[in-house]
Amino acid sequence: MPREPDSTDLGRRPLLRLLIATRPTFLLLALVAAGIGLATAHVSGVTLDPLWATLTMIGAVTLHAAANVHNDLADDLNGSDAANHDRQFPFTGGSRMIQSGVMTRRATRLLARGLYALTIGIGLILLIPGGWPLLALGIGGLLMAWAYSAPTVSLNARGLGEIAVGTGFGIVMPLGADIVQRGELHILPVFAGAGFALMTASLLLINQFPDVTADRLAGKRHWVVRLGRRRARWAWLATTAAAFLVPALFVVLGQLPVAALAVLAALPLSLIAGRDLWLHHATPEHLRRALAATVAATLLYGCLIIAGLVFAW
Repeated sequence: MPREPDSTDLGRRPLLRLLIATRPTFLLLALVAAGIGLATAHVSGVTLDPLWATLTMIGAVTLHAAANVHNDLADDLNGSDAANHDRQFPFTGGSRMIQSGVMTRRATRLLARGLYALTIGIGLILLIPGGWPLLALGIGGLLMAWAYSAPTVSLNARGLGEIAVGTGFGIVMPLGADIVQRGELHILPVFAGAGFALMTASLLLINQFPDVTADRLAGKRHWVVRLGRRRARWAWLATTAAAFLVPALFVVLGQLPVAALAVLAALPLSLIAGRDLWLHHATPEHLRRALAATVAATLLYGCLIIAGLVFAW
């Protein structure tokens, strides 16, 4: 089991400390999401610009990192991370940087603000190729990332977290990456990213199972809290099943190539996660394999969508 952050190890390693605070393993989701948008532009006959593509990927990662750090600060302020004794690190319970004494609240707040500022700066540069459509999309994505954790709004606490996360990774990031290359709005990134949106929503859902007791005490009314662990299994199952059915539907409708069905190769990982969740939903210590399998399934799913697009046309 990975060790939680230790101030002794990280006290003299500031760059590593800042990196760990962003929860770097999960940042791969942003790279995959942006990659879907680059793939849809490519298959439409657009010649990808390496500079704009690189800046797009960096901007997606900094936005996700900012949201992660902001979420850590919010969950420390509301007490959910401190009270989370059932967490399954590194999958749930935050980065533990504040709770382990590695970073202060002030340092965490400054890091979040710095990452948001960096994201805005990159976004402004990307307006050169992306124009007004990217501006509108970028403002919406930034506000959604902030509102996910902001105490005044707290989308996650209101049962809107899954929608926000799914929309962010499956619609906003692919669409934004496509706009930067294409220079205009197109519907293909929405079709290509819809299944990935559902997969990221299911990832958030399963990650909430170990944290449900602490989240309930902190007033975070996400769907696992609202439904309870037993009934919430059905919400996870429905979301995950939809993620695999949606590409098939779009293939039938002619909106995606048959090669998009390659995402079915990620299904065995989701089946492993589903089996463990069904049997061990009430015992967080037995959910580690399910959590790891869901992360792997989500990343593989996104990569297979990209591959299916690139090699189909």
